Amino acid sequence: MGEHLFNIFPNERFIDLNLFQYGWEQCIPSQSFGPHIRNHYLFHFVISGAGTLFSMDSKGNNHVYHITSNQGYLICPNQTNTYVADENYPWEYAWIEFDGLRVRELLNLAGLTVDSPVYRSIAKDLTYELINELLYIVKHSNESPFHLIGHLYLALDLLARSSANKSEIKNSKLADFYVHEALTFIEQNFQNDISVNDISQFCNLNRSYFGKIFRNAVGSSPQDFLINYRMSKASELLRITELHVCDISKAVGYPNQLHFSRAFKNVYGISPTHWRNKNLLKQPKNL
Repeated sequence: MGEHLFNIFPNERFIDLNLFQYGWEQCIPSQSFGPHIRNHYLFHFVISGAGTLFSMDSKGNNHVYHITSNQGYLICPNQTNTYVADENYPWEYAWIEFDGLRVRELLNLAGLTVDSPVYRSIAKDLTYELINELLYIVKHSNESPFHLIGHLYLALDLLARSSANKSEIKNSKLADFYVHEALTFIEQNFQNDISVNDISQFCNLNRSYFGKIFRNAVGSSPQDFLINYRMSKASELLRITELHVCDISKAVGYPNQLHFSRAFKNVYGISPTHWRNKNLLKQPKNL
């Protein structure tokens, strides 16, 4: 293995956008990673050299992408992939592993998806700023979590603005207003027994129309967003408190613990109790 820097982000309490791991690597010739299936999004920016990404699309078809300096590639959750450094000009790259409820929205702006994973730039100045932001994150692991998340937002903004596949932001201020109102309602009432009907009625919108503008803005249905938001809050409580699972169930809007456990397992793949056993943050004993 070549030279590398590797850091783990110490905080998992950010919901909209969170950082998990990040680093830099100068690979050796033909150095290979994979095949792997990731739990979160990974973005690699190639600083120099070249390599190849072997990636499976949303329909299960395999693709081969040859990637060179000043390009990058996205790896999506639950996607099988392998990437290999060139045998003559092995790549040097910076990378970030991230996720969150608003990540798909940010990536859609950049035009990066499981079916279109390669980043190419149309603005050299913004690309230069992008790599500086990524390297800043890598080299400043001792900064506070809020500081690093701020730079992650800047990096993703630069990614979207410089991408050759970027999506144009439509002028839909009224739709944006309704989506903001819906998100605020969810944040303030997720602990109550609310439904998508309640959210659309709060916004004074037809449920079908509300679902359409919400999906266009956020990248998921209101129902999926509400479930993921509640499960994110539940995982936080499981990790940092000793509350009983039935109490956490009620705290995130599930009066029925069985229904909560099923929803949690659908999102995280394991039961709340199993997840807690793997992730519980142990509190220091008082002296």
